[in-house]
Amino acid sequence: MKYHIVLSRAFDLESIAQNAQAGKSPCHVMWEASQILQAEIHQPGKYLPVQSDTLRALLMGNKEHWALARTLSQQLTEDSVVFCTGEDIGIPLASLCGANKKRPKTAVFIHNINRLRGRLALKLFQVQDKIDLFMTYTCASAEFLRDYLNLPESKIKLFLEQPTDITFFTPGKTSPTKTRPIIASAGLEQRDYRTLAAATQDLLDIEVKICIASPNAKATKRAFPLLAPKNMSCRYYDWQELVQLYRDADIVVIPLFENNYQAGLSTMYEALACRRPVIITKSPGIITELEKAGAIKTVPQGDAHSLHESITKLLHNPEKADNLAQRGYDLVLKHYNHKIYIDKFVEQISSL
Repeated sequence: MKYHIVLSRAFDLESIAQNAQAGKSPCHVMWEASQILQAEIHQPGKYLPVQSDTLRALLMGNKEHWALARTLSQQLTEDSVVFCTGEDIGIPLASLCGANKKRPKTAVFIHNINRLRGRLALKLFQVQDKIDLFMTYTCASAEFLRDYLNLPESKIKLFLEQPTDITFFTPGKTSPTKTRPIIASAGLEQRDYRTLAAATQDLLDIEVKICIASPNAKATKRAFPLLAPKNMSCRYYDWQELVQLYRDADIVVIPLFENNYQAGLSTMYEALACRRPVIITKSPGIITELEKAGAIKTVPQGDAHSLHESITKLLHNPEKADNLAQRGYDLVLKHYNHKIYIDKFVEQISSL
């Protein structure tokens, strides 16, 4: 069998691998997995879209995804095993390859499909018979796929492993320039920094530092306060700055809007890998499980008072904060890291 990995976004994977080797950035798990599987990696942007690609993109993905899927559908055979990193490329590829008599075995990672556009695309393109394995991080997504598409359990894989690079995100010394306690946060996907601002605006003896960068989302007006408090700063951090921000943080806070696909997990696991106590908005799934394990603290969505109380309690009780950080760190080392992710991923794709 010939393995193929199809990415939703284009990356300079060789440069990422070189930087990871030099300790300048985390690794890309798909690159690492491709080396084990001897898989060919495909990325959007290489092929010129046509009008039909633009029309199909109204329902799922973008025209570059459909151009890539259209090209690959003419190349892949029954001897191919294909993994797509998201539904934005996976549904186009499955739809077009599914029209072939001898289609490839196809696995797709589902991130955020339970919304109007996603539900329409699932029904219109009839991918339940064209995708061999649906993979997802959340129980809610797995249940939705099973019920909406009437899928057997054998076609759904709940993939709880995480791609956090624990050779890059590690505990370390705080910056010598640190003078005050730091509340850190990062990311843009479904972030509610207004609530964080409201919870910390009166804590004038602390600094609130936010890394405004995300591979999957853009900044929205509702995410940020109209006027940031004097103790809050927001800027882009490169990878090495980000890992140092985690190390400098007394607490990492991940405030979220309500969502059905568990936003914030990457930031949460990166902070835990740096052995930092984490406060995150409560939601079902792995966040609830980690809270039960005593690895993180959760607060209700949009509740600035509860967030304020949780922050001050941990700041005033360093031993409790340290115990929380240690439990989270232990879980990441044992269960939620890139090494286990890659092993499980290779095992799953090989089984097809």
